[in-house]
Amino acid sequence: MNIFDIIGPVMIGPSSSHTAGAVRLGNLARNILGEEPKKARIILYNSFADTGKGHGTDKALVAGILGFLPDDERIKVSFEEAEKLGIEFELVSGGARPDLHPNTAEFYLEGSSKTTNVLGSSVGGGRVVIFSIDGFKTEFSGEYYTVITVHKDIPGMIAKVTTCLSGRKINIAQMRVSRESRGEKALMIIEADEILPEGIKEELEKLNGIYRAMIISPA
Repeated sequence: MNIFDIIGPVMIGPSSSHTAGAVRLGNLARNILGEEPKKARIILYNSFADTGKGHGTDKALVAGILGFLPDDERIKVSFEEAEKLGIEFELVSGGARPDLHPNTAEFYLEGSSKTTNVLGSSVGGGRVVIFSIDGFKTEFSGEYYTVITVHKDIPGMIAKVTTCLSGRKINIAQMRVSRESRGEKALMIIEADEILPEGIKEELEKLNGIYRAMIISPA
């Protein structure tokens, strides 16, 4: 247990789970999209759907997709800030889903050239877990510098990516791979101990078999 487990995160809002965690979920979804969102549809499940509005969860989720951090004073006016930027957004209740964590949100984001679907939960103390990206099962916290690749499911892809990272002296903390089906698309998540250097995304995307690379900084 560290000091943040005891005192909680530096944040705006009444609840680390319903506000700070919600901001971080939105921020991670924005980073996964990889560009400015133009449209957002956010589905709130379980406790988020029941009490999220009273705790400011709805404003916190929108603040996150705008790139605000949990201590940003603009969280309380995030709807107005989104409208100023011309971002269309809607928040809807997904009701009760016993198979999901009590504080769960699902993002459908659309940018100028990309779309993404991200499902994640706020698990307490401002911490979050992303459970799926574009239908691929995942499980990462966004507390590390993270590399995500969507690639062809063929032998050697993991070695190509890890060799690229080791060449930049990046130490891998954790790695997880999931796939649609054998020989089709796969998704790899690598959490790293070091700051990921400029140009690593472009370097990975040049590898044969890589469809897309994403670089996620801690939110």
